[in-house]
Amino acid sequence: MTIATRRGVIGLLSAGAALLSSRVAPAAETQAASSPADDACILTPQSESGPYYLDPRLVRADIAEGRPGVPLGLRLRVIEAGACTPISGARVDVWHCDARGIYSGYPGQGDNHKLDQSGKTYLRGTQLADAAGWAGFTTIYPGWYAGRATHIHFRVFVDDATVLTGQTFFPEALNEFIYTNVPDYTGRPQQRLVINANDRVATEADPDHRAYCAIKEERDRYIATLTLAVSRKPAPPVEMPTGKLPPAPWIKDRLAALVPGLKRSPF
Repeated sequence: MTIATRRGVIGLLSAGAALLSSRVAPAAETQAASSPADDACILTPQSESGPYYLDPRLVRADIAEGRPGVPLGLRLRVIEAGACTPISGARVDVWHCDARGIYSGYPGQGDNHKLDQSGKTYLRGTQLADAAGWAGFTTIYPGWYAGRATHIHFRVFVDDATVLTGQTFFPEALNEFIYTNVPDYTGRPQQRLVINANDRVATEADPDHRAYCAIKEERDRYIATLTLAVSRKPAPPVEMPTGKLPPAPWIKDRLAALVPGLKRSPF
């Protein structure tokens, strides 16, 4: 996507997002505005690492590697739970799928599960938190794949020990607008059936939405921010459940699930 095209897309998205926000603010932003400041000091919930983690040992801020998509800046702040003090030097790994729901580094990717992306490293990287606890990445807005809501994975290390493995989720109204209007994300053979409201990881691991990111618009990109409150005690990554999982609940009222505040059940 060229710079000119990116600016055009951001303009289109800004108009759509403004229309949505004129009706109701995204859930993450609403919560951030109404929550006490010390809420950020409560432990960020652990969630499963998923099947696609790998450590390519790439210490870099720009992880896009030219993958097409809406530009996104991701800013994660690592603090100690309770004390609320930043943890300088904490290692933060992130990884996520591209605009078409494809992960680098693994076979069996894509809607037909036939793409082999072994050996590739796009949309993966590591940063060390600065003195204020911030680690920043330049990437693209993540796409979706069957069975999961939109998310970005993260893992935090302190003194070489894993202290947090989790996922951050995005406002569904913005997800829907991007996926139905931006060519890099459109034209998929399947319908997106799993969203935040019926995603097993989102609803079971994070019912209080503590790992939902806040989104703001800049001139040529979106910025997603999230504070990660951790304990310094090692916390082994949560593995995916084994066996056949129950299907996600069926969403009967999609609008109610996408736009918070409508006061009606999506199920």
